[in-house]
Amino acid sequence: MFDYQAPEQHLKNRVILVTGAGDGIGRVAAINYAAQGATVILLGRTPEKLDHVYDEIEAKGYPQPAIVPLNLESATEHDYIELANTLSQEFDQLDGILHNASLLGVRTPLESYDPVIWNQVMQVNVTAPFMLTQALLPLLNNAEDASVIFTSSGVGRKGRAYWGAYAVSKFATEGMMETLADELDNTSNIRVNCINPGATRTQMRATAYPGEDPATLPTPQDIMPVYLYLMGADSKDCNGQSLNAQ
Repeated sequence: MFDYQAPEQHLKNRVILVTGAGDGIGRVAAINYAAQGATVILLGRTPEKLDHVYDEIEAKGYPQPAIVPLNLESATEHDYIELANTLSQEFDQLDGILHNASLLGVRTPLESYDPVIWNQVMQVNVTAPFMLTQALLPLLNNAEDASVIFTSSGVGRKGRAYWGAYAVSKFATEGMMETLADELDNTSNIRVNCINPGATRTQMRATAYPGEDPATLPTPQDIMPVYLYLMGADSKDCNGQSLNAQ
Protein backbone atom coordinates (compact mmCIF):
# COMPACT_ATOMS: atom_id res chain seq x y z
CA MET A 1 0.00 0.00 0.00
CA PHE A 2 2.97 2.28 0.53
CA ASP A 3 3.43 2.36 -3.27
CA TYR A 4 -0.21 2.97 -4.22
CA GLN A 5 -0.54 5.46 -7.08
CA ALA A 6 -3.83 7.33 -6.90
CA PRO A 7 -5.52 7.93 -10.27
CA GLU A 8 -5.60 11.61 -11.15
CA GLN A 9 -8.56 13.47 -9.63
CA HIS A 10 -9.88 10.26 -8.06
CA LEU A 11 -11.54 12.28 -5.28
CA LYS A 12 -13.19 14.80 -7.58
CA ASN A 13 -16.55 16.09 -6.30
CA ARG A 14 -16.11 14.31 -2.97
CA VAL A 15 -16.56 16.07 0.36
CA ILE A 16 -14.11 14.93 3.02
CA LEU A 17 -13.78 16.01 6.64
CA VAL A 18 -10.33 15.85 8.25
CA THR A 19 -9.87 16.28 12.00
CA GLY A 20 -6.62 17.68 13.33
CA ALA A 21 -6.21 19.36 9.95
CA GLY A 22 -4.08 22.24 11.21
CA ASP A 23 -0.72 20.50 11.10
CA GLY A 24 1.13 17.20 10.81
CA ILE A 25 -0.49 14.28 9.03
CA GLY A 26 -3.92 15.94 9.03
CA ARG A 27 -2.65 19.00 7.19
CA VAL A 28 -0.82 16.95 4.58
CA ALA A 29 -3.78 14.60 4.08
CA ALA A 30 -6.15 17.54 3.63
CA ILE A 31 -3.90 19.09 0.97
CA ASN A 32 -3.53 15.74 -0.82
CA TYR A 33 -7.28 15.17 -0.82
CA ALA A 34 -7.83 18.66 -2.21
CA ALA A 35 -5.17 18.04 -4.87
CA GLN A 36 -7.21 15.04 -5.97
CA GLY A 37 -10.33 17.17 -6.42
CA ALA A 38 -12.04 16.89 -3.04
CA THR A 39 -13.74 19.67 -1.13
CA VAL A 40 -12.05 19.35 2.24
CA ILE A 41 -13.59 20.37 5.56
CA LEU A 42 -10.76 21.37 7.88
CA LEU A 43 -11.59 20.65 11.52
CA GLY A 44 -9.25 21.62 14.33
CA ARG A 45 -8.96 23.56 17.56
CA THR A 46 -6.62 26.35 16.34
CA PRO A 47 -8.22 28.69 13.78
CA GLU A 48 -4.90 30.26 12.81
CA LYS A 49 -3.47 26.89 11.76
CA LEU A 50 -6.62 26.04 9.83
CA ASP A 51 -6.41 29.40 8.08
CA HIS A 52 -2.88 28.60 6.91
CA VAL A 53 -3.97 25.25 5.48
CA TYR A 54 -6.97 26.92 3.84
CA ASP A 55 -4.65 29.46 2.23
CA GLU A 56 -2.29 26.72 1.01
CA ILE A 57 -5.15 24.90 -0.68
CA GLU A 58 -6.55 28.07 -2.21
CA ALA A 59 -3.12 29.17 -3.49
CA LYS A 60 -2.72 25.89 -5.34
CA GLY A 61 -6.05 26.35 -7.11
CA TYR A 62 -7.69 23.31 -5.53
CA PRO A 63 -11.42 23.26 -4.62
CA GLN A 64 -12.27 25.80 -1.95
CA PRO A 65 -12.14 24.16 1.47
CA ALA A 66 -14.26 24.87 4.54
CA ILE A 67 -13.09 25.55 8.10
CA VAL A 68 -14.67 24.17 11.27
CA PRO A 69 -12.94 25.34 14.47
CA LEU A 70 -13.80 22.80 17.16
CA ASN A 71 -11.95 21.73 20.29
CA LEU A 72 -12.60 17.99 20.54
CA GLU A 73 -11.49 17.98 24.17
CA SER A 74 -14.42 20.14 25.26
CA ALA A 75 -16.98 19.45 22.51
CA THR A 76 -20.38 18.21 23.66
CA GLU A 77 -23.17 16.27 21.98
CA HIS A 78 -24.81 19.60 21.12
CA ASP A 79 -21.68 20.71 19.25
CA TYR A 80 -21.69 17.59 17.09
CA ILE A 81 -25.39 17.93 16.33
CA GLU A 82 -24.88 21.57 15.37
CA LEU A 83 -21.96 20.61 13.15
CA ALA A 84 -24.03 17.94 11.41
CA ASN A 85 -26.86 20.42 10.87
CA THR A 86 -24.48 23.02 9.45
CA LEU A 87 -22.82 20.58 7.07
CA SER A 88 -26.17 19.23 5.88
CA GLN A 89 -27.16 22.76 4.90
CA GLU A 90 -23.95 23.22 2.89
CA PHE A 91 -23.48 19.77 1.38
CA ASP A 92 -25.74 17.05 0.01
CA GLN A 93 -23.51 14.29 1.27
CA LEU A 94 -20.28 13.54 3.09
CA ASP A 95 -17.97 11.15 1.25
CA GLY A 96 -15.35 10.63 3.92
CA ILE A 97 -14.01 11.32 7.40
CA LEU A 98 -10.37 11.06 8.39
CA HIS A 99 -10.20 10.88 12.19
CA ASN A 100 -6.65 12.13 12.52
CA ALA A 101 -6.73 14.25 15.69
CA SER A 102 -5.14 12.58 18.72
CA LEU A 103 -3.59 13.43 22.07
CA LEU A 104 -0.43 11.67 23.24
CA GLY A 105 -0.89 12.30 26.94
CA VAL A 106 2.15 11.37 29.01
CA ARG A 107 4.47 8.40 28.96
CA THR A 108 4.46 7.08 32.49
CA PRO A 109 3.43 3.91 34.38
CA LEU A 110 -0.31 3.36 34.79
CA GLU A 111 0.31 3.31 38.55
CA SER A 112 1.11 7.03 38.48
CA TYR A 113 -0.99 8.13 35.50
CA ASP A 114 -2.85 11.40 36.11
CA PRO A 115 -6.61 10.71 35.82
CA VAL A 116 -7.21 14.20 34.40
CA ILE A 117 -4.83 13.56 31.51
CA TRP A 118 -6.29 10.07 31.10
CA ASN A 119 -9.76 11.55 30.59
CA GLN A 120 -8.45 14.18 28.16
CA VAL A 121 -6.80 11.53 25.99
CA MET A 122 -9.87 9.30 26.01
CA GLN A 123 -12.11 12.25 25.17
CA VAL A 124 -10.13 13.29 22.09
CA ASN A 125 -8.97 9.85 20.89
CA VAL A 126 -12.10 7.77 21.51
CA THR A 127 -15.22 9.69 22.52
CA ALA A 128 -14.86 12.49 19.96
CA PRO A 129 -14.47 10.16 16.94
CA PHE A 130 -17.45 8.14 18.15
CA MET A 131 -19.72 11.15 18.60
CA LEU A 132 -18.58 12.83 15.39
CA THR A 133 -19.12 9.68 13.33
CA GLN A 134 -22.51 9.04 14.92
CA ALA A 135 -23.68 12.58 14.16
CA LEU A 136 -22.49 12.44 10.56
CA LEU A 137 -23.73 8.96 9.60
CA PRO A 138 -26.84 10.34 7.84
CA LEU A 139 -24.66 12.52 5.59
CA LEU A 140 -22.29 9.60 4.96
CA ASN A 141 -25.24 7.44 3.97
CA ASN A 142 -26.10 9.96 1.26
CA ALA A 143 -22.81 9.28 -0.54
CA GLU A 144 -22.45 6.66 -3.25
CA ASP A 145 -19.50 5.12 -1.42
CA ALA A 146 -18.24 6.70 1.79
CA SER A 147 -15.08 6.03 3.78
CA VAL A 148 -14.45 6.49 7.49
CA ILE A 149 -10.80 6.22 8.51
CA PHE A 150 -9.71 5.98 12.13
CA THR A 151 -6.09 6.49 13.21
CA SER A 152 -4.53 3.60 15.08
CA SER A 153 -1.03 2.84 16.34
CA GLY A 154 1.31 -0.06 16.86
CA VAL A 155 0.78 0.38 20.61
CA GLY A 156 -2.95 -0.06 19.99
CA ARG A 157 -2.36 -3.61 18.79
CA LYS A 158 0.10 -4.81 21.41
CA GLY A 159 0.33 -3.07 24.75
CA ARG A 160 3.64 -1.45 25.58
CA ALA A 161 4.86 -0.22 28.95
CA TYR A 162 4.46 3.47 29.76
CA TRP A 163 2.22 4.34 26.80
CA GLY A 164 -0.74 4.63 29.16
CA ALA A 165 -3.92 6.25 27.96
CA TYR A 166 -2.64 6.65 24.40
CA ALA A 167 -2.14 2.92 23.95
CA VAL A 168 -5.45 2.07 25.62
CA SER A 169 -7.25 4.65 23.47
CA LYS A 170 -5.84 3.11 20.31
CA PHE A 171 -6.95 -0.37 21.38
CA ALA A 172 -10.41 1.20 21.78
CA THR A 173 -10.10 2.81 18.35
CA GLU A 174 -9.37 -0.55 16.73
CA GLY A 175 -12.37 -2.05 18.52
CA MET A 176 -14.65 0.83 17.52
CA MET A 177 -13.59 0.49 13.90
CA GLU A 178 -14.18 -3.26 13.84
CA THR A 179 -17.55 -2.92 15.56
CA LEU A 180 -18.82 -0.21 13.23
CA ALA A 181 -17.44 -1.95 10.14
CA ASP A 182 -19.25 -5.16 11.10
CA GLU A 183 -22.50 -3.29 11.74
CA LEU A 184 -22.36 -1.58 8.35
CA ASP A 185 -21.05 -4.54 6.35
CA ASN A 186 -23.45 -5.49 3.52
CA THR A 187 -26.07 -3.05 4.83
CA SER A 188 -24.52 0.29 3.94
CA ASN A 189 -22.40 2.12 1.39
CA ILE A 190 -19.99 3.13 4.17
CA ARG A 191 -16.70 1.35 4.72
CA VAL A 192 -14.71 1.74 7.95
CA ASN A 193 -10.99 1.09 8.38
CA CYS A 194 -7.94 2.08 10.43
CA ILE A 195 -4.54 3.40 9.44
CA ASN A 196 -1.45 2.94 11.57
CA PRO A 197 0.85 5.75 10.37
CA GLY A 198 3.94 4.24 11.98
CA ALA A 199 6.94 6.32 13.01
CA THR A 200 6.47 9.60 11.13
CA ARG A 201 8.14 13.00 11.31
CA THR A 202 5.52 14.84 13.38
CA GLN A 203 5.46 16.92 16.54
CA MET A 204 3.74 14.09 18.44
CA ARG A 205 6.54 11.71 17.50
CA ALA A 206 9.14 14.26 18.59
CA THR A 207 7.39 14.62 21.93
CA ALA A 208 7.28 10.85 22.44
CA TYR A 209 10.90 10.34 21.36
CA PRO A 210 12.78 13.58 22.11
CA GLY A 211 16.19 12.00 21.47
CA GLU A 212 15.32 10.67 18.03
CA ASP A 213 16.69 12.23 14.85
CA PRO A 214 13.57 13.25 12.87
CA ALA A 215 15.56 13.16 9.63
CA THR A 216 15.59 9.36 9.90
CA LEU A 217 11.79 9.19 9.71
CA PRO A 218 9.38 9.33 6.76
CA THR A 219 7.51 12.62 6.38
CA PRO A 220 3.70 12.78 6.40
CA GLN A 221 3.84 13.17 2.62
CA ASP A 222 5.75 9.89 2.35
CA ILE A 223 2.91 7.92 3.95
CA MET A 224 0.05 9.45 1.94
CA PRO A 225 -0.51 6.52 -0.47
CA VAL A 226 -2.60 4.53 2.04
CA TYR A 227 -4.59 7.65 2.98
CA LEU A 228 -5.42 8.25 -0.68
CA TYR A 229 -6.24 4.58 -1.23
CA LEU A 230 -8.72 4.26 1.62
CA MET A 231 -10.48 7.52 0.78
CA GLY A 232 -11.07 6.67 -2.89
CA ALA A 233 -13.28 4.26 -4.80
CA ASP A 234 -10.43 1.76 -5.28
CA SER A 235 -10.94 0.71 -1.65
CA LYS A 236 -14.73 0.37 -1.73
CA ASP A 237 -14.47 -3.36 -0.98
CA CYS A 238 -12.05 -2.83 1.92
CA ASN A 239 -13.92 -2.82 5.22
CA GLY A 240 -12.93 -3.60 8.80
CA GLN A 241 -9.20 -3.58 8.07
CA SER A 242 -6.29 -2.01 9.95
CA LEU A 243 -3.64 -1.03 7.42
CA ASN A 244 -0.06 0.08 7.97
CA ALA A 245 1.05 3.22 6.14
CA GLN A 246 4.63 1.94 6.14
